[in-house]
Amino acid sequence: MAAYICTRFCINKFKDSVRFIPRRYRVKSKWAQTRPKFPSTTIALQNFDTTYSMQLGNLWPSVRVAMLSEQKYGALINNFSLTASIITSGLEAEGCIDFIGSHQHSKDSMSLHEDSAEVDVSKPAAHDPRINPDIKCLVFPKGDLSRFKPSRPDSSGLLGYYLLDAASVLPVLALDVQLGHTVLDLCAAPGGKTLALLQTHTVSYLWANDLSGSRTARLRKTLQSYLPREYLEENKIQISSFDGCKLGPTEEKRFDRVLVDVPCTTDRHSVMVEDNNMFNRSRTKERKSLPLLQIQLLMAGIQTARPGGDIVYSTCSLSQLQNECVVQQAIHQAQEVGISVQVQDLGWLTQCFSNTFYFAPQLSVGELVLPHLCANFGPIYMCKLRRSN
Repeated sequence: MAAYICTRFCINKFKDSVRFIPRRYRVKSKWAQTRPKFPSTTIALQNFDTTYSMQLGNLWPSVRVAMLSEQKYGALINNFSLTASIITSGLEAEGCIDFIGSHQHSKDSMSLHEDSAEVDVSKPAAHDPRINPDIKCLVFPKGDLSRFKPSRPDSSGLLGYYLLDAASVLPVLALDVQLGHTVLDLCAAPGGKTLALLQTHTVSYLWANDLSGSRTARLRKTLQSYLPREYLEENKIQISSFDGCKLGPTEEKRFDRVLVDVPCTTDRHSVMVEDNNMFNRSRTKERKSLPLLQIQLLMAGIQTARPGGDIVYSTCSLSQLQNECVVQQAIHQAQEVGISVQVQDLGWLTQCFSNTFYFAPQLSVGELVLPHLCANFGPIYMCKLRRSN
C-alpha cells in the first residue's frame, strides 16, 4: 500500500513539473532543432588529441596548451611606406626585435671574430643563403605577450606594417629570391607572404594566384593598402583567380621561384574559431580530400619551376599527412613523369632563428615551427625542393 502511494505521488509530481514546460518546447530530443550543436573547435581538438599525441609524443601537451592560448604576431615592415624607418625605430623603442636583422648583426659579429682568430679549415662552411636585408619583421621578445597596435596610413595612404604570424615569413626567406627572378605565388591569399616577397625589391615579375574569388579580392585589397598605385599598375604583378592545379601544364618551366602555400586544416584556427572551420561537419569530405589537393598543387608548382629553380611548399598544420607525406608523394609522382627534384636542407634556417622560434626535432623532410608558450608562433611547415631537369 505504501509503495502504491509513493508511486502515485511521484507520478503526480512529474505531471506537475510538465505543466510548467510550454507546449511548444515539449518535443523529443531527436526532433529538437534548437539543441546546441557539437562545436567544430571541439571536434578539431579531439581529432588533434588522437593524431598529434601519437605524432609528437611528449611534445603534444605543451603544443596543445600553446595553440589554445593567444597567438603572437610579427609586424612586417612595409618598405614602400614613407614612415617605414620611423615606425621601425618606434617599435624597437617599445622593445621589439627585428628577428631577421638581429641574425644579420650576430652573423657579422661572428665574421669579425673569425677574421681575428685562426679558422679551422677542416670544418665545412654551413650553407647559409643570402637573407635579403630588406625584409624586416619585428616581434616582441620571448615571453612578452604585448600586442601590436593597428597600423596607420602615412601621408600617401599606405600602411606602415602588416601583422602576421612571424613564422609565415620563413617560407619566403627559404625561397631565397634573387635579383631579376620571376616568382609564382600559387595560393597567395590573403597576401602576407606575397607582400613579404615584394619587400625584397628583387622580383622582376610576380604572379599572385588564388582559386577563391573572394580571397583574391582580399589579396588585391591588401596589396592596394601597402603598395603605391604606380607600382601595381606596372607589369611586374599579375593577380588572378585560377585553379592552381591546372597551371602546371600551361605554365611549365616558366618561373625561377615558386611558393606553394596550400590550403590546409589551419590547425590553430580550427581549435579557436568556429567561423570557416575546416572541421565543420558539412566540410568533412573537403577536409579528407585535402592531402590529394595539396599533392596536385605541389605537382603544379614543380612543373612551373624552371630547371635549377626552387619550390617551397608550406602549410600551417602539424599534420604529417599534409606535410611530409605530401612532399614525398609529389616527388614520387614527379619522377614518374620524368621530372627530378631534390629536397634542399633548411637546417641553416633553424640555426639562424632558433632564438625566435621553436622548431620540431627530427623531421623526415622539411622543417616545422611548433607553437610554444614562450614563442607562440606557428604551426608553420616548410620544405624546399629544387628541380634539376
